[in-house]
Amino acid sequence: MPRFHVDAALRAGTSVLLPEDSAHHAVHVLRVHAGDEVTLFNGRGGEYAARIASIQRLKVLVDLLAHRAVERESPLRMVLVQGVSAGERMDFTVRKAVELGAAEIQPVLAASSVARPKGERAAARHTHWEKVAIAACEQCGRNRIPLIHPLVGAADYRDQGTGKKVLLSPASELRFSQAVKGDGTEFTIAAGPEAGFNAQEAAAFLDAGFVPARLGARVLRTETAGLAALAALSALRGDF
Repeated sequence: MPRFHVDAALRAGTSVLLPEDSAHHAVHVLRVHAGDEVTLFNGRGGEYAARIASIQRLKVLVDLLAHRAVERESPLRMVLVQGVSAGERMDFTVRKAVELGAAEIQPVLAASSVARPKGERAAARHTHWEKVAIAACEQCGRNRIPLIHPLVGAADYRDQGTGKKVLLSPASELRFSQAVKGDGTEFTIAAGPEAGFNAQEAAAFLDAGFVPARLGARVLRTETAGLAALAALSALRGDF
């Protein structure tokens, strides 16, 4: 059943227009029709059973039928600190991290990052990644939108979490499964860009309390490593 995010107060028994982007997707991609059942959510908890009331070009009016107090969040609070990668790789990482249950994503610009957005371009990328996260929630069933932080330099990153912190490092002797064992449900995972973090950046993560750990004997690509860690966490400690 199609799901749409609407950033507005929602209430059963009322009607709402889909945002223009969602309306375009509904009409031209999903080919919805008046009378079709859909689901709406606003990121503030639960979701709404709804029905398409009318379609006039890109004005899609939806009737809200009933609120469903359902959540599909991970029992773990997982934060991914991701070195910005080039092209569509970062979009892929954001999308899949949301699907895997990440609560927050912090993009960081490393010295070796191929993509180096700054100023207005950095702000535009942040807005774009927020939209990617919303689309991923529409697809995977999450009713809470993960927080996408504005881009910061890797050396300027300051972690505020209290849980376990792991820096993915192929050179480490410590296995990831060992690094995350024990009590606690909060985890922060740091994954570097294409060429990894340099020595100064890695040292800054270690000073912040991160423990280096490896994901097996193979070197994973930047768009794979963080996602593999999130999936492993879900299997070891979460809801997989």
